[in-house]
Amino acid sequence: MRDHALFVILLGFIVLALYRPWLGVLGLAVLGFMHPHGYGEGFMRTFPAFQALFAATTTGYAFERFRLRRWPELHWDWRLMMLALLFGWYFVSTYFALAPIAAREKLVEVLKILPPLVLVWLLIDTREKLFLLLVTIALSIALVTIKGGYWAVMTGFGDRVYGPPGSQFGDNNEFSVAVAMTIPLLFIWLHESRDKLLYWVILGLIVLSFLSALSSWSRGGLLSLIAMSVLLVWHSRRKMLAIPIFILAALLVPMVFSEQWLARMGSMLAFQDDGSAQSRLEIWRIGWEAALKDPLTGHGFNAWPILSESNGRFLDWHSAYIEMLAEHGFVGLVIWGVLFAGTILSLGFLIRRCRQPNLIWAGPIAGMLQAALVAYLAGALTLGIAYWELPLWLIICAMIAGRLAVSEPGVGDLDSSLRPVRVSASLTNTPDTQR
Repeated sequence: MRDHALFVILLGFIVLALYRPWLGVLGLAVLGFMHPHGYGEGFMRTFPAFQALFAATTTGYAFERFRLRRWPELHWDWRLMMLALLFGWYFVSTYFALAPIAAREKLVEVLKILPPLVLVWLLIDTREKLFLLLVTIALSIALVTIKGGYWAVMTGFGDRVYGPPGSQFGDNNEFSVAVAMTIPLLFIWLHESRDKLLYWVILGLIVLSFLSALSSWSRGGLLSLIAMSVLLVWHSRRKMLAIPIFILAALLVPMVFSEQWLARMGSMLAFQDDGSAQSRLEIWRIGWEAALKDPLTGHGFNAWPILSESNGRFLDWHSAYIEMLAEHGFVGLVIWGVLFAGTILSLGFLIRRCRQPNLIWAGPIAGMLQAALVAYLAGALTLGIAYWELPLWLIICAMIAGRLAVSEPGVGDLDSSLRPVRVSASLTNTPDTQR
């Protein structure tokens, strides 16, 4: 029964994608980040749902271009060049890979990230679409945290919370970082909400998201939450209210969570006595030494089983930075780092520009995207999440926000342009949103 319901939902997404291709992008976000077919009980667990919706969205877009007799509108951004360099370097490091077959298999898997990003870049071309995409991404993960947050409260925060089965963040550690990344996106929605009931619903989702991430028992997730919370306070218009709230929340944590949870989180400060921390330091040392042996191209995808074998056991890199360094060399790490650090800096410049009255709509979006990317980089310190789709989607959203701020600044702020009546009208009547 569950599989049939999921299949009907997929068919609905496909129809929408053929009718309005940009709605297909929202559907791809749902399938990619909520991963609902992972909860299937039969044929939907292996059904290529994402590929089917991608094909429908691409077909709808191609037919729309043909009907309008217009070529796709191409826009330039320096991050497009960085993405091309990064994925191009993946080919180079794969050519020199230590485990060629495993590296090629991983390369094919990583390359699948690119086509949906192209659709996002081409089809999300208005402020309304960008807002709805960010809300869709946030809801796709937040709806999972409802279950996780509820379970955390009911079990007294004694059990771990996991992500969608079969997704990139199905594990508790990865899921906590993904939740930390989407909390700022919920704040974008909260900022634009005008309905009191909806406001409190979103606020409840944010609280459950915090509880769900904390109840994952992930130290990397805790780092992400702390880094993200600092940015939330920094970008808040009411810092004098936000700071006491976060301090109060931090004081309540020791009263709510168990001694085992506190001991696990506290082990980050006493890593000399923690076996898990020591094993991570060991694999980082192995990755660093391996990178020094081949500093330009690294050892290719999935080199860690061979490189860590000398330690007597197979260990994952447990750090996206070491992962990039060992597998793609210093060149790959620099390209990857410039892409993320440059995007965060560009968002900072955009926030400054948004002080102008006609660009104030982009300020909250830029600030919260910055917080989300900082959460990812903080979590990447202790988790091997270098090839995630979610941060690249957010980078494309940052590029779109910058593009719209330059070419489509509009008048007034985003608040008025995103009120429900205006949004619904724009989705059905304006030519731009039919792309």
